[in-house]
Amino acid sequence: MTAPHLDPAVRHDMVFLFDVTDGNPNGDPDAGNRPRTDDESGQGLVTDVALKRKIRDTMALAAGDDPRYGIFVQAGYALNPRLEASYEATGLKLGSKITAEQAGQARAWLCDHYADIRLFGAVLSVGKTGALGQVRGPLQVSMARSIDPVFPMDHAITRVTQTKQDDIDKGETTEMGGKWTVPYGLYKVELYYSANRGQQTGVDTKDLELLYRSLEMMFDHDRSATRGRLTPRGLFVFSHPNAFGAAPAHKLTERVSVERTQPGSEQPPRSFSDYVVSVEDDGLPAGVTLTKLIS
Repeated sequence: MTAPHLDPAVRHDMVFLFDVTDGNPNGDPDAGNRPRTDDESGQGLVTDVALKRKIRDTMALAAGDDPRYGIFVQAGYALNPRLEASYEATGLKLGSKITAEQAGQARAWLCDHYADIRLFGAVLSVGKTGALGQVRGPLQVSMARSIDPVFPMDHAITRVTQTKQDDIDKGETTEMGGKWTVPYGLYKVELYYSANRGQQTGVDTKDLELLYRSLEMMFDHDRSATRGRLTPRGLFVFSHPNAFGAAPAHKLTERVSVERTQPGSEQPPRSFSDYVVSVEDDGLPAGVTLTKLIS
């Protein structure tokens, strides 16, 4: 029997917690790579795009050589040749007019070969394959937001190697630089899986299993000095009894609460031990199950 959280035929609402220590979880290129924050509240932000990039890269590693786990949006690869391959594989001619049924066959081929299209969807109406339209993915990821305000710090750094020979000739011995970090921040993100759309794209049990494994392991495969220490701290999956769902998502995800261990403390949080995570699992709507994968 398939575990509730691995069933692609039912709806799932998820809460994922992670923290950063002395690192930059998601820099803003328009602000000198400063860690993203909410200007009004000071809370840290990590975009859905950044999180999906980590999931994509890790899922491909976890799947090994399985041909169903290619990655469509991948550094170093153009999209048009991959889209055109769907025409060739399904016997369609580039530039020719195709029927809705033929476009559906090409989209199905892409979904079967690329895990990120299967989960996140993709815009396919580019180049010579404009008739393919788009795939609306069953897995939607929110922006991650820190529980408390974060205070980005700009560190001046030096290096002994010059960029230009002229600078060395002028007698310069060091070159200045900088890096941004967040001393500490605990972030919360919500993910929503639609079984109806998952059926359309061909999501199966292995897809969900690798998704959860990727959320748990993705920071270990994306380490860098700039990012500091990123750590998964909680993954809670509310699984519904059917594709429609037994309750609105917010009534389930709000059952996961994060509080300071010392409420009202003037000391800024500096570790996960400064928080307590609690989950209200009593009185769940009929048929809804809660799976605690990381806690």
